[in-house]
Amino acid sequence: MDPCRACYFTLFNIVLLTLTRGQDCPADGRTWVLFGHNCYHFVHGEENIAKSYSLQDAKDMCRGYDLLTIKSAEENENIVKHSPFVWKGKINIWLGIYYDSDDDVFKWHDDDSMLSYNNWEDGGSDDTDLSLMDTCVALHTSTGKWENISCTDEPENGVVCQTVGFYICGTDGSPLLLVLVIISVVLILAVSAVVWFLHQRKNPGSSILNLIEYHPSFRSPSADQTCLTEAEEVEEIP
Repeated sequence: MDPCRACYFTLFNIVLLTLTRGQDCPADGRTWVLFGHNCYHFVHGEENIAKSYSLQDAKDMCRGYDLLTIKSAEENENIVKHSPFVWKGKINIWLGIYYDSDDDVFKWHDDDSMLSYNNWEDGGSDDTDLSLMDTCVALHTSTGKWENISCTDEPENGVVCQTVGFYICGTDGSPLLLVLVIISVVLILAVSAVVWFLHQRKNPGSSILNLIEYHPSFRSPSADQTCLTEAEEVEEIP
């Protein structure tokens, strides 16, 4: 790729990334809360009805999304802190975890990955008398700890749906973004100037205009040119 063209391409990408305003959540009529890169919908339930559901109900409510997936201590803390704004009192929340009998480990439903973070109660994931195939996990909002529970015999748990936020572009008027854009533009223009200077030293007789090739557009021959060509062909026939 031409050096100057590469510089301008880099400039475009840096400015585009700098102007990326952030992440947003689905506009599907639900109330979504953005924590970091993910969006969370806390299922409120109906008035005068316990805001707790079976695992199958939870999956149905989050159809098209994932059940709550927690992969860091910060994420765990955010869920615990926000829960009182949704539910009165403390509640347990279904986690999107399942037991994979083939690998003999717990995994997340969203991407089938193993647990890189956990916050089990004392005793850990092995502290259960349940069949592993009937073992699910709930988050206690009172302690932030995780507990093994039955997937079928303990249906009363709260529901939080989760999805990855999507990026939207544009500027939010932040002075920091403006400064980053200006610095990016200045740096790339400086690099472009150096590349152009080195190119001039190596090719003293060239100019920046020589980097641009002219390709005339295709034009069909005029009627006079066509007739002249046909006449020459006729004269050449013996």
